[in-house]
Amino acid sequence: MTRLLGPWRGERVGPAYGQLADSLRLLILDGRLPLDVVLPGERELAQTLEVSRTTVTAALARLRDDGFLDRRQGAGARTRLPGGPGERGAPGPLAGVEAEGLLDLASAAPPASEAVHGAYAAALSALPAHLPHTGYAALGLTSLRQTIAERYSRRGLPTTADQIMVTNGAQHALALMLRLLAGPGDRVVIDHPTYPHAIDAIQRASCRAVPVGLPDHGWDVEGVAAAMSQSGPRLAYFIADFHNPTGRWMSPETRTAIAAAAQRTRTTLIFDETLVDLWLDAPIEPYAFEEPESGLVRLGSTGKSFWGGLRLGWIRADAQTILALAPRRASIDLGTPLLEQLAAVHLLSDDEAALSARRAMLRSRRDHLLGLVRARLPDWRVASPPGGLSLWAELPAPVSSSLAATSERFGVRLAAGPRFGVDGAFERFLRLPFTLPPEDLAKAVDSLVQACARLRPSSSPARASLGAVV
Repeated sequence: MTRLLGPWRGERVGPAYGQLADSLRLLILDGRLPLDVVLPGERELAQTLEVSRTTVTAALARLRDDGFLDRRQGAGARTRLPGGPGERGAPGPLAGVEAEGLLDLASAAPPASEAVHGAYAAALSALPAHLPHTGYAALGLTSLRQTIAERYSRRGLPTTADQIMVTNGAQHALALMLRLLAGPGDRVVIDHPTYPHAIDAIQRASCRAVPVGLPDHGWDVEGVAAAMSQSGPRLAYFIADFHNPTGRWMSPETRTAIAAAAQRTRTTLIFDETLVDLWLDAPIEPYAFEEPESGLVRLGSTGKSFWGGLRLGWIRADAQTILALAPRRASIDLGTPLLEQLAAVHLLSDDEAALSARRAMLRSRRDHLLGLVRARLPDWRVASPPGGLSLWAELPAPVSSSLAATSERFGVRLAAGPRFGVDGAFERFLRLPFTLPPEDLAKAVDSLVQACARLRPSSSPARASLGAVV
């Protein structure tokens, strides 16, 4: 608690209990302090924070009055949100589905790279050689698995084809890993915020997400280690390379520390590398850390690097895990379409030219959007991410869902901050993809300015539509 609070005294005007209440409220709203967590006792908290018990009592009372704590006799004070936990309710309009007159900022996915058409042409030429066979391959085409393995090896992680399974995208890969290693009631540690459909997959598997909030910079290594040792998770899921939605990158030292914590608790660690190709400032070394021999699984995809319509991903794990996945996959599907696999062989065998052009395009659009937001919405806090596809904007008030609901009247579709968290966190944040053309980004920011002007400061957060977010 003290580590999360940091130097809370003196940052705001008013009595100490009010400053403490405001600091705790922000921790709850931002997801750094998970919901349904019992706070320390008043005496213990007062001693640790070096304030009077009266100050702590008054601060907790204010939070209870505002709906951020639930006090039960003999059970301590539990964190909550006003009106109860956020609902991941009925889907609204799906991201990526065209709506006349709307600019889609709910989707962080660029159009196809120029290399995709040529890859499909090459795949059609190669297809006749495969037609005499059944077309089923639970693990994927051998040639594609070898190509993916060679790609890892070139980047510093020796890999063989028997360590690769080809899937229908990274989301499919995560679902397969959950089916293999977790069951109803099992816990899965996640960084928080995170990719919304990862949370969806965890919940569909009847597992419980254990969120560990992201600090201002990097990852909370101590928090991750504590969550692993205290909750006994089967899995831990992290987006270490250009995190969605924040765009941050995990250092080798942090990866080593998290991998060591996972080994101590026998937790299978999953790194989602969907965005690993999209560094924008400088090349990165995702495998320059102490790699454990087992218990670390990597998910990859062509969706963001080349085109979401390709729908092709993979799992990299030890050979025993890959073999164990095959029979469990049969109850979901019988393999990845052959034409897409042949196209992927072509794309991944010689990808640097296509990726360089994609990075240049995204770098220009990132800088353009950053300039627009800083000039037109100066009270929003935005940092320049070193890679990925989006900005993670901190708003001056917890109005993300209200803004998402209002913005559609002005021609922009948004994914509100709570879509990236558990139980309604992140009302003070908004994801802003920079995948649209510059002229559309300018129109979108104009619309956001108008939507912000329409909102009243006292507006209560509306529930945003919870459709697909990519």
